[in-house]
Amino acid sequence: MLKIGLTGSIGTGKSTVKNLLNELGAYTIDADNIVHHLLTEPPIITKIEKEFGKEVISNKKIDKKKLAQIIFSDPNKKKKLENILHPEVFKTLNHFFEEIQKKDPCAVAVAEVPLMIETGSYKNYDLIILVYAPKELQLKRLIQKGMSKDEALARINSQMDIEKKKRYADILIENTDTLEELKKKVADTYKILKEKTKKDCI
Repeated sequence: MLKIGLTGSIGTGKSTVKNLLNELGAYTIDADNIVHHLLTEPPIITKIEKEFGKEVISNKKIDKKKLAQIIFSDPNKKKKLENILHPEVFKTLNHFFEEIQKKDPCAVAVAEVPLMIETGSYKNYDLIILVYAPKELQLKRLIQKGMSKDEALARINSQMDIEKKKRYADILIENTDTLEELKKKVADTYKILKEKTKKDCI
């Protein structure tokens, strides 16, 4: 099995690439989806309420907008939230890879993890794919999705600069053109990955 880490920065198109890889036959998992699920679990809600106060709880649920405002304006608060969530995310990811390994030893298995480089967990993968778009394009895409410029910049600046992330990439997929162009790049990448995993499991 080839264990692939897929990352980038907000607004680069990581999820689109993950979905395209999935359509081509890769097994995929998304760390953000794991987090969304964790934020509905009572033990996690209790820990977050204890750390951030009652203002982030509404009708016994996490008010994600309020929590986002807090963590994206204060790096220390962001770190505290990560300390609550990341151990659980890593457990789920490890379980995913273990199950795929049992089921299909020749698989291409892909985890989309936005903070992979920031947390150092990129070291746990056979290869790192970085989805790249320059900062100006990231900003434009986020504003098109309905964020204010300040909110978009706060999100972008809370992550490592995309130019610095390039040095960690084994494979770089530039997402600066049309969707059709991106589909071609992803198909070419998947072909390379399948060839590599075939060699590894013969």
